[in-house]
Order: sequence, then C-alpha cells, then structure tokens
Amino acid sequence: MEEEEEKLLLELGWDTLFPTVPLKKTETEKPIGPDHVDVHSKKDTKTPPSPKEHDPDYWDARHEVPEPDLIPKVKKPATTDDPSIYLPIPEETTTTPRTIAPWYEEYDYADLAAKKLEEELEKARKAKEEKAEKLRKMWEEEEEERRKQTVPYAEPKKCPPLGLESHRVEDDQILASSMSHHGFSALRGRLNMQNSADEEDVYGGAWCADTEEKEHWFQVNARREVEFTGVITQGRNSESHDDFVSSYFVAFSNDSREWTVLHDGYAEWLFYGNVDKDTPVMTEFSYPVVARYIRILPQSWNGSLCMRIEVLGCPLPTNYPTENDVPPTDDLDYRHHNYKEMRQMMKVINEECPNITRIYNIGKSSQGLKMYAMEISDNPGEHETGEPEFRYSAGLHGNEVLGRELLLLLMQFLCKEYNDDNPRVRRLVEGVRIHLVPSLNPDAYELAFEMGSEMGNWALGHWTEEGYDIFQNFPDLNSVLWGAEDRGWVPRIVPNHHIPIPENFLNGSVAVETKAIISWMERTPFVLGANLQGGEKIVTYPFDMQRPPRDTGAVSRGSQSGFEYHHMNEETWARIQRQNEGALRETADENLFRWLAMTYAHSHLTMTENHRGSCHTDDITGGQGIINRASWKPVVGSMNDFSYLHTNCFEISIFLGCDKFPHESELASEWENNREALLAFIEQVHRGIKGVVRDVEGNLLANATVSVEGIKHDVKTAVTGDYWRLLNPGEYRVTARADGYSSQTRLCIVGYDANATPCSFTLTKSNWARIRQIMAQSGKRPRLVTNTPGNTNNRISVESTGAAAAPQNERLRRLRQMRMRKLRMERMKGSTTTTPTMTPTTTTPPPTTTAVPTTESSWFDLWFELDNATTQDYNFEYRIDED
Repeated sequence: MEEEEEKLLLELGWDTLFPTVPLKKTETEKPIGPDHVDVHSKKDTKTPPSPKEHDPDYWDARHEVPEPDLIPKVKKPATTDDPSIYLPIPEETTTTPRTIAPWYEEYDYADLAAKKLEEELEKARKAKEEKAEKLRKMWEEEEEERRKQTVPYAEPKKCPPLGLESHRVEDDQILASSMSHHGFSALRGRLNMQNSADEEDVYGGAWCADTEEKEHWFQVNARREVEFTGVITQGRNSESHDDFVSSYFVAFSNDSREWTVLHDGYAEWLFYGNVDKDTPVMTEFSYPVVARYIRILPQSWNGSLCMRIEVLGCPLPTNYPTENDVPPTDDLDYRHHNYKEMRQMMKVINEECPNITRIYNIGKSSQGLKMYAMEISDNPGEHETGEPEFRYSAGLHGNEVLGRELLLLLMQFLCKEYNDDNPRVRRLVEGVRIHLVPSLNPDAYELAFEMGSEMGNWALGHWTEEGYDIFQNFPDLNSVLWGAEDRGWVPRIVPNHHIPIPENFLNGSVAVETKAIISWMERTPFVLGANLQGGEKIVTYPFDMQRPPRDTGAVSRGSQSGFEYHHMNEETWARIQRQNEGALRETADENLFRWLAMTYAHSHLTMTENHRGSCHTDDITGGQGIINRASWKPVVGSMNDFSYLHTNCFEISIFLGCDKFPHESELASEWENNREALLAFIEQVHRGIKGVVRDVEGNLLANATVSVEGIKHDVKTAVTGDYWRLLNPGEYRVTARADGYSSQTRLCIVGYDANATPCSFTLTKSNWARIRQIMAQSGKRPRLVTNTPGNTNNRISVESTGAAAAPQNERLRRLRQMRMRKLRMERMKGSTTTTPTMTPTTTTPPPTTTAVPTTESSWFDLWFELDNATTQDYNFEYRIDED
C-alpha cells in the first residue's frame, strides 16, 4: 500500500508537497537497465492539478490572468542520465521539503518597514537641508540689502546723574563690600570727593576696599526703579598715591539679593576704567537697564583698590516725584550757555526790557573775550543820588558754572516779573541799581564747557588762561592794615578804609581780568555784593586771611610774663587762645557780616541742612551754613578782603553746591533753591543808614569820611556826595568829616524797617581853609600852627605857594619825621634808637632807617621809615617807597 501510494504521488508530482517518510534504498531505488524504458518519461508533460482543489485557502498567482511582462514558464528537461553513475546519497534523518519558487519576488515585510523608515529619515534630512539652504540664501540677501542701505548710528540713551556728587543721593543709599581704613568708607566714593590735608585722617579722597577680601563691590540704591544708562569712574584724590580701577563689571538687582551681571551677548561685559587718578571716564551701556540697585565689581586696579563714582540714570515715566523734587514754577531757560549763547541771552533780555536794562562790559580777558555785565535799574546807565549800588558776580573760576546760570536766570526773572507788575521786583528795580556779571573768567569757562558736565575734573578751568586764580589775585591790604595797627598808626597816619593799592602791585603778577575788576570796583560806588562760587554748600565772610599772631614779647610786657603765659592751666590757655584767634580773623563789622551771610544761608532751601554734613567733611558751620573764611580755608589777597579795605563794598562768597558743574536737568531745582535767597540778599542793601554830605551852601561833598563810633571802619561819600553805611539795628553816633570842613556828629537810629534810616550832614568850612584861601590870594605864606594831640581829627595839611614852596615842603617833611620818631620811641619802651641830627638843609637818618626821598612825602610815603629792628617782625609783600 505504501509503495502504491508513493507511486501515485510521484505520478501526480505531489511528492514535494506532501513529504512522507522515505523508503529504504532497496525499496525506492531500483536499477534501471539500458534497455529499460521509463514509463513516466514517455508520457506527455502534464500540469499538476492546482493545490486549490485540495486547499481552499491557498492562493496561487499562476491561476491569475497572465500579464505580458511576466516571465514565461520554462519546462525542465527530463533526466536521461544513468543513475548508476552517481554515488549513493546517504539517507538523512530529516529532510526539508522542496518548494517550488514562485514566479514573483517574495518580500520580507520586516526589512520593508526598516527600508521605509530609512527612506522617510533620508527624505526629512534632505528637506531640512533644503530649508536651511533656503534660509541661508534669504539671510545673505537680507544682509546684502542692509549693507547697501545707510544705517544711522543709534546713540545710547542720555540720562542725568543720580546725584552722588551733588549729594542728592544720601549716605544711607551707598554701600560697599569693605573698606581699607575708616577714612575710606563707601561715603567717600562720590565723584570729585576731596581729601583732607591729612590723607590718613577721617576724610580720605575715595572709597578704598580691603584687598584681603575675596569679593569687592560698590553699591548704590536708587530707592526706586530707574533706567541705568552708564557710570562715571574716577581714581583717588591724593597727593602721594596713584590709585584707580582699570576694569570692572556692572551688576543689577531689584532686591539686592539676586544680581545679574551685564552681558554683551557672548560673555559678561568687562568695562575699562581709568588710566589716571584725576580724569573722569564715562562708560555708557548699549541699552538701558531697569533696576533699583546697581553694583560696580572691580576686576583690576593700579596701586590700591580705590575709586570715586557717579551713576547715570533716568526715572521711569510712571514714577511719582519724591519729597526732594522741587518742580519749577517759573518759565525760564534752564540750560547751560556758552559765551555766544550767553551774549545772545543778555541781548534778548535787553530787548524785552529796554527801559530797565543796560548791557556793558567791564573789560576783556587774556584771550580777548569781553566780560559782560547787565545793569538793572529804573534809570539804567546813571547813578542816582540816594540809590545804592549792588553787584552779583560769578565765574571767577571757569568750572564753577552754577552761579553763571543762576545770574542769567535772575536776569530773566527780574525782567519777566517787572513786566508782570510784581510789587517786590518793582521795589528792587526802582530802589537799587543792580549789576549782574555772569562770567568773570570767560576763557576758562569755554574750556570747562567743552568737556561738559561731570567730565571735567576738579581743577579743569579753575584758573585763567595765564594760570591765575582771580579770587586770590588781589592786593594784600590786610598786612598793610595790621602792620599799621601794631604800630599805632591807625587812623592818624594810616586810615582803616580805602587803603591805597601798592604802586608795584599792578606791575607785578596780576591777571588781566583782575585789573579790569579793580577798575570796575573803583569807578562804581558799590555798597553790597557777593561772588558766587562752587564746590561746597556754604557762605563765607571776611576776613579771608588769617592774621599772624603777635610775638610773645608783647605778652611779656603785659600783666604777666611769658613764662606765666606758657605755664598756665590748659583751660585758661585754651580760652585765651580762642579769644586771640577770633580777634585775628574778625573784621570791625563782624556782626554785620554774620547777619548778611545768614540772610542768604537761611533763605536757601537746603543750605542749613546739616544732617548730611558738608560736601567733603563733617558740618563745620554748626547747622548755620556760614563760616569765617579765615577759620576755614584762609587765603591771601582775596577779592572780599580787598573790597572791604579798598572800597565801601561789603562782599561775601556764596558756595552754591558740591557739584561745580551740575547737569542741565538740575538747573530748575537749583533755581528754586536759590531764588528767594538771591532776592533777600539784594534787599539787605537797605539795612543801615544813608544820606548825603553837603556844605552850608548846598554843594555835595565827595570823598567825605563817615565814621561810626565803636566801629573802626569808615566809608566815603561818592562823587555825588551820597553815602550808605550798612549797620545792624541800634543807636549809633555817626561823624562826617571832609578836608577843609569842620566835622559834625549826629545820633542815628537804625530800626527794623525795610528801608535805610536817613542820616545826612551839613558841614561848615573851617578857619584854616579860609586862612589858606586868603593867603593864596595875597601870595603870603601862613604861619604853621601844630595841632595838639587831642584835636587830631581836624588836622589839616597847610601847603605853601609861591617861591617859598620848596623850603616849606622840606620843613614839613622834617616835622613829620620828628613826630613819627617820637611816637615810635614812646611805643618801643626801652628799645635803643639813634636820634637823627637836624641840619638846616638836610636830615641825616640813622643807619637803621630807610632813606626818605627829597620830594614832598605824604603819610603813605613815610609808612615804612622804620628801623630794621621794628620792620623785620612784619613781612610786607608790597612796598610803596621802592624809589
């Protein structure tokens, strides 16, 4: 049965589809002889029946409709070889059924999914590359278009300083990581901070960090969110050290805990700082940063880590004004004006108010720029009898510009308010002749203006083009007065007022501007004035020069010996020293000067705020805002001392603020701070007495002397015979004197009224004047009558006429010399002096005296005729009788 079944499968060709257990070789393989004919080979080839007939689920493509491109079926040829020639094939235990390869390709679906994924990834990669290439080409085209177009430079946003230098930023808003010394705390890190004389004292010239610390920073708290746009750095103010920061980072924060360092897009932005200790360097950010706190993080420095800083920032539009912000109420031009703009501004004011203004110049600078002045009065260009003259001057130092702008604002204000019928302004204009000089040093101002606000150092533009400090370039008349007082020559020989200028002064080192100012002072009878300066917030009054103390020999001649003076207890010694030092600085009008200074300081809105101290040290005024200049920073040959000793004018110095060159944005608030003080100080010109001095015929007497009992400082009448004497309220005995007239004394009462008390004098001619007049007409010489010591006030000078003039002059010279030597002998008390031998024709002076000229000499020519033992205690810088 098995053999028949196998044969049947072989005949049908199903032996490959239905594998069976192979038979033994003897049973399945039979030798076929050569003569044997295979029945199966002779039969025609038949297509085996489709397996579909047996398996309904089987699908065969051969039963489908054939397509032209299909590969035709190839019939395998019948095997005709003799099987006996082949080696027998060993029987295998398991055989793989033989399959018939289909005519179509058999797909591996797992490989197909992998290939499909690879194709998709490749397609995505190519699409990405195409997109990137497309964007690159688009960017290149846009860049090319931008290159073809002209792109304007976008400047960084300009913002004003927060106010470290001007002290608008208070001390509690400034912090630092450490300090090297108690004198170099964070509070000393303000821009342009100046050190004290002792640099290691409590007033250092910068903030200096402790270099042993790992982290260093300087922090400013704006107290509200602002737009920070930049910083200004500066090195340490020192005479012996060269310390400054050369590079730093900047960080910002809103809570002072989390800080963000300014980034330039690639890394933290490292800013370059200073290359010297004095020149400020401004660093502007490319974009404003809104924050509340800012920190400077120094990275490298020269010498010690020391720096001074100013921060630039704008308040946000949504911020409300603080209590310290004073909104301006006047519609004025709040900006800085250079020389050309200042002149144009004054011209515009003159055109608006031609009936009360006049422009003139008091001289020219060394570079030929005119020093313009504006007169504001109801009758400009003419001095009216009984109307006092007042002056405000500014710009003595070119880099102190706030005074210049305040005077320009004052011009605008007076003109505008006068046209608006402001009663106070009309009273001032109609009762005072006001002179305003905004720039006394125009050359230096142009230099400072070119550098701009905050960028000029403390000294740039301070001096003139020739190197002079105008404020200290006046004659030293203090030494002349004090030397005469020590010898007892005041007021008989040397007056206590209108001291002449030494002849050799104008030929020496004097600025062109100083000469012009002196000439202006002499030809205008000023009563009161002030010069506006900067760098501090204080008012100073004369004397500006410290008087040299008297020698101990004078003390030993008193009630106690020099040994007792130097060995007294400390409390008594300190009390005497304070009294002596006060006497060395005080003028005869000390109380009046203090009142004038306090008038301005207490009318100023912020000058008496002493909780923050002064600009560079602690408060030195006791909360009053005023101080004697000699006790603060004494100077020799100041403008104030010269004005007091050479003219009738009482002048003070007003230091307007810590910032010499404030930003334009601060001018409005500074005007509000100073407006009332400027007006109130002008009104003080009416404090005291005023009047005219005339003779019985009604003629006005010029150069008459008006003295007040108890005050060793006199004034003179103007060319028109009128005078003004500033006095505090009280009763005064006032005396008027004039050459050739008898003196007259009156009791004048000064009240608290707004106007000065009238106190006029009428003088009668003296007998000596009448005798001299008669003798001059007859040509005869009068007999000289010497005055008694008790009547020195009416002493006159008798001059001879005719042929006897020369012998008479010689006789007068000898008499003056004898009188002076007698006075010296009485005061020397024991000093040995050789009495000169008198001869009929000449006078032989002793070896220790200075030769006297043969020409007629006045009291001033005999001034220095002292022996060397007396004069070497006093060093006179300017001598009069050099010839």
